Amino acid sequence: MSDITSKQFDQVVTACRKVFTDKMKDYGVAWRILRTPSLTDQIYIKAERIRSIDRKGLRKIKEGAEPEFTGIINYSVMALIQLELGEDNPSLLEVNDAVALYDKYTKKAKDLMMDKNHDYGEAWRNMRISSLTDIILMKLLRIKQIEDHEGKTLVSEGVDANYYDIINYAAFALIKLRGDNI
Repeated sequence: MSDITSKQFDQVVTACRKVFTDKMKDYGVAWRILRTPSLTDQIYIKAERIRSIDRKGLRKIKEGAEPEFTGIINYSVMALIQLELGEDNPSLLEVNDAVALYDKYTKKAKDLMMDKNHDYGEAWRNMRISSLTDIILMKLLRIKQIEDHEGKTLVSEGVDANYYDIINYAAFALIKLRGDNI
């Protein structure tokens, strides 16, 4: 099963990466001006919209959950890049370098996902998309708490670990939305 999951993850990330690179062609690295907490809030808005659509059963904006989960993945990668590069000199990132960093972080997320899948037996396949969304929201609240404490934790994983988990849960949701067999 892990070969299938690996392939599905790669297909989801390839689609997300295309959106990321296309937006970079339109806007450049304008997102580099955002502080990490602002990126966290952007992810939160997207996750809350997914939850709202799920609760209400309808939406007024044409786009459904898929573009929102794509945005969650892309904003999470942007946050990881910001954590590495810092917020100083936001325009000093070339598009090609941003894409290389995107690939670096999605590979790390995939490696983590594959390790966890081994241990958990791909339990995510039996989860509801609403549960995946709730877990993403929980991870975001954890990140906000850590950010509010200036990155200090007593025993918990750091902000970056939560972003990696968010990437993976959003990828699982996209796989499920696309029918488990992309």
